[in-house]
Amino acid sequence: MAFNFFTDPSDPPREREDVRMRGITLNIYSDLRRVAFSVELSPFKERPSLDVIIKNARGEIVSSLIVIESMAPTFRLTMHLRDPEPVNPYHLIAVLYYTWPEKEEKLMVQRQEFSFEVDEPSEKVFSFDDELRSSSASESD
Repeated sequence: MAFNFFTDPSDPPREREDVRMRGITLNIYSDLRRVAFSVELSPFKERPSLDVIIKNARGEIVSSLIVIESMAPTFRLTMHLRDPEPVNPYHLIAVLYYTWPEKEEKLMVQRQEFSFEVDEPSEKVFSFDDELRSSSASESD
């Protein structure tokens, strides 16, 4: 007997190739040195992985995280910016992918990139269209 614990029957779990990032939210902390990174993924049958890096205006990587086989379609993690002072604009790159235990190759299913400023505590929301729509990022404060 199969149990479906997803609340929306019109949005069932997807195969690897169809899993997408639906949105990323960044909450800039008051110290301007930490960013709460939140992501919403479409429901999935197999657990995806996610690589995230943040670069400063000089192109230096100032923060990174790797999520291996996420168990939940939404999660939040704190990223620490290693710059002593903000070097705007920052550029975030997020790559959603799958791996196989017996292979070194990755199946990249989605890549999102966008820039943002770290100048005051704030929330920045980036929404991505799902596969039926275009794959562009839009920011709203």
